[in-house]
Amino acid sequence: MAKVSPKGKETTTPEVAESQPVVSRFTSTPKPDKAAALPFGKANYQLMVAGILVILVGFIVMSLDKETFGFGAMGLTVGPLIVMAGFIIEFFAILKKPNQA
Repeated sequence: MAKVSPKGKETTTPEVAESQPVVSRFTSTPKPDKAAALPFGKANYQLMVAGILVILVGFIVMSLDKETFGFGAMGLTVGPLIVMAGFIIEFFAILKKPNQA
């Protein structure tokens, strides 16, 4: 097939074979849906629940202090240390890699 360019020269366009299917790089074979899988493993969720329980115990210990406004040893040292331990457990639970089964 010949075309005339604006300068008067004749150009040809290559003919495309019609037997080849058009393949898009955006379509592929279906893969297992990883979005439906849970982001953490069973051990991670167990550690998260344990961390939440430890945090709650820490707050309960702080509230059990009998001193005025919680200025006793339980309200100022023991309770906050237990709460910090709970947050450390939570941090570890989030960063721990799930077991590949």
